[in-house]
Amino acid sequence: MDIPLFTDIIRIFTNFFGIVGAAIIIFGGIGATVNIILFETRKKKITYNEIRADLTGKIVFGLDFFIAGDVLTTVLNPSMSDLFTLGAVVVIRTILGYFLSKENISLEPVITPGPQ
Repeated sequence: MDIPLFTDIIRIFTNFFGIVGAAIIIFGGIGATVNIILFETRKKKITYNEIRADLTGKIVFGLDFFIAGDVLTTVLNPSMSDLFTLGAVVVIRTILGYFLSKENISLEPVITPGPQ
């Protein structure tokens, strides 16, 4: 499939998703760093678990964008080698995302309803 306009559009979206994924992860890392500094200087009431949960959520969300970019890249070059590579990358990132999400859920505080 060698339609120049289609190929260009797919490449633009692939790059866009990669940039957005990286930006989300970087934003999460910077935010976690700022929160740690504020926590350590006693200027913000937050726990390490809340900071970790927020960072983990950003990492998982960023990985979703990377997977979307990988899928679009494979649309342009659907060789068997590329399909196997994409499959491996998607499996690894999905497993990583699953365990990070699971950890994130375990870090969230349990909210119990008050007396009614």
